[in-house]
Amino acid sequence: MNAKEIRGMAAEARVQELEGLLKEQFNLRMQKATGQLANSSRLGKVRREIARIHTVMNEKGVAGNE
Repeated sequence: MNAKEIRGMAAEARVQELEGLLKEQFNLRMQKATGQLANSSRLGKVRREIARIHTVMNEKGVAGNE
């Protein structure tokens, strides 16, 4: 997902997407710690997605006022 797609989302959808990515990041970190992580590049991709969403949320205001 790119920044343009994230900007087109509703504020509530951005928050839900962010929560899902944070949960996925946690699960990936746990897999890495236990040696079960098969695709290590996914961890970096999730981090970048989280950063993109935070950036768009800061541009529009944390409350999502548009």
